[in-house]
Amino acid sequence: MARMIDQIRASKLPSNMMQFAAKGALNVSPAENIEILVYLAKHNKVFGDLARMTLAGWDEKASRQAASDPQTPREVLDYLISPDNLRPKLLPVLLENPSVRETELAKFALSASPESIAMMLRSPRIRAALGVLDALKPNPYLKKEQSDEIRLLMKGGEVVAGGDEPTPEPTAEKMVEPAPAASIQATPALVAAPTPPPAVNTAPEASSPAAESGTTTAEEEEAVAAYFFHHATEIAADEGKPFQAIGGIVELLGSDYFPVSPAEEVVAEPEPAPAPEPTTAENAGQPPKALLPKKPPPEATKRVNTVQKINALDVKGRIQLALKGSKEERSILVRDGTKVVALAVLEAPKLSDGEVEKFASQKNVLEAVLRQIPLKRRFMKNYKVVRNLVANPRTPLDLGLGLMKNLLSQDLKNIANNKEISETIRKLAMKMFQQKEAQANKK
Repeated sequence: MARMIDQIRASKLPSNMMQFAAKGALNVSPAENIEILVYLAKHNKVFGDLARMTLAGWDEKASRQAASDPQTPREVLDYLISPDNLRPKLLPVLLENPSVRETELAKFALSASPESIAMMLRSPRIRAALGVLDALKPNPYLKKEQSDEIRLLMKGGEVVAGGDEPTPEPTAEKMVEPAPAASIQATPALVAAPTPPPAVNTAPEASSPAAESGTTTAEEEEAVAAYFFHHATEIAADEGKPFQAIGGIVELLGSDYFPVSPAEEVVAEPEPAPAPEPTTAENAGQPPKALLPKKPPPEATKRVNTVQKINALDVKGRIQLALKGSKEERSILVRDGTKVVALAVLEAPKLSDGEVEKFASQKNVLEAVLRQIPLKRRFMKNYKVVRNLVANPRTPLDLGLGLMKNLLSQDLKNIANNKEISETIRKLAMKMFQQKEAQANKK
């Protein structure tokens, strides 16, 4: 094995053998194959994508054995625990493998999914690893009860990392205190049942007039109180951050809106001027039409006003607007560069499936938004949402690979031909398309 990997590192194998290696087809043990595949995935530009695709579908039993073995090379373990490559079923054994470095576990903890956080807090090793617990604390998916559990674990170890002050734990009322008065009124009910209420509007785009009229319902007030309660730590950390749209303000306003400078407003275009209108009592004293200021389209003006309104709000105000505002306001706030604001849009009671379909296809949203969508069962029942996520070049590789099995043959073919998407996704889509076509032809 050492000679084989050395030959691969030195690029001494012929091209056809390197291709066999990237497919995991060399006549070596599964553990040796994984080491070769990881090396190619990380260091070989020609066969790296093929090796990554092979690893994504590698035999689960062999992968689990490598993930749990302390003798597995560090490079392999680092690859397996990386958020971009992790297979969720391997996480429990990776967490307990002493050869997986705590620094890598801490990196993983920063963006771990809710399911991964739950696994980590069940791990005896993680519960005693203060550095990893400290890295979990700013994770946006961390729940209030999990945050409290981490604090207790760290204090139990007689070490308080990250500059925590030895003050009493804040009560639920204090956690919700930054919310407006209307939100605080819902707090007693929230303490009894801290889980946020599920969204109830499942109609694709058909929102009722009352839903978008701006009227605040009791359900929205409860949703606001619940969100403030569960995300108090992140809200406090992001306090003072201004609204900044992912992709920039020009892209947000759209191509129809172009601010006009004062000079452009009064100077006519160098086109043949029409014959002057005769002066009448009605138009006396008015400037010629050619010199009137140019006005943006009404829709662009409306959007500018909405953006101006959002710009004037702090983080707490934008969260409330994301949960209680209109469809247009949600479409802007989902692109907020402040994660806790953008994620609040997905908790809005008025949010329709049609909006989520658009969010799933957008390239100008935070990665956290795309990762949050599949965590809601209601959204995953919508085939268009799943398809749009896989076809979105911004969707994380591990997420796209996990959702591809749900796609129909025609969509797999379209994705395989979409050059904007990762080559790993495209190649796997073509492979799955061919497999489905072969199965269909056998029937």
